Amino acid sequence: MDNQQQTIRADIYLLLSTLYRQQPSTELIAFLSQLETEQAESAMQLAWHKVKSAAIESSQEQLEDEYQELFIGIGRGEVVPFASWHLTGSLMEKPLASIRHDLGLLGLEREAQVKEPEDHFSALCEVMSVLTDEEEELQQVFFNKHLGTWFNSLVKQVKEAKNACFYLAVAELTKAFMTIEQVRFSANLQNSKTKLKIDVKNVTEYEQPQQ
Repeated sequence: MDNQQQTIRADIYLLLSTLYRQQPSTELIAFLSQLETEQAESAMQLAWHKVKSAAIESSQEQLEDEYQELFIGIGRGEVVPFASWHLTGSLMEKPLASIRHDLGLLGLEREAQVKEPEDHFSALCEVMSVLTDEEEELQQVFFNKHLGTWFNSLVKQVKEAKNACFYLAVAELTKAFMTIEQVRFSANLQNSKTKLKIDVKNVTEYEQPQQ
């Protein structure tokens, strides 16, 4: 994989991490509104178009309300972005323990100021952004074990949320990108010479905020 493709993958993982962790900032929405997208012929290209359009049509007040309803709520939001919940139906279960074990092997740990458990979708995307600099096999194992098993369930939950608007486009981007990654990390990928395109031109120009 060339360095440009690797950088784009890392940046998309960080973008998804940011979008699921907190309400999009004014700066991020401005950036997404100006994406230089290609003609929509693939699922990924169409997803970028939807994200751009949703960003243009959004307001900070609407985004604040939407994020609150989806991910916080009263007691619990409409969307539960944790691996344990999607895989077992409960929070703080074995998938979280497995992730913590593997993060320990990688020499990674949750920062003190981060409150969410390590099986939060944004945390796992952040780990994958770091692993894009590592061997393909290591990325494959982590993705298949900790993301590939439940991202479709998360996407479905977002799409079915009655208060989802901007995040419907985010769900499309999540689905398209994670599906590309799933194909990349499939067992027979080593026998394939097909180059998978990300299909956006300036995604690397946005500097992710420091957590």
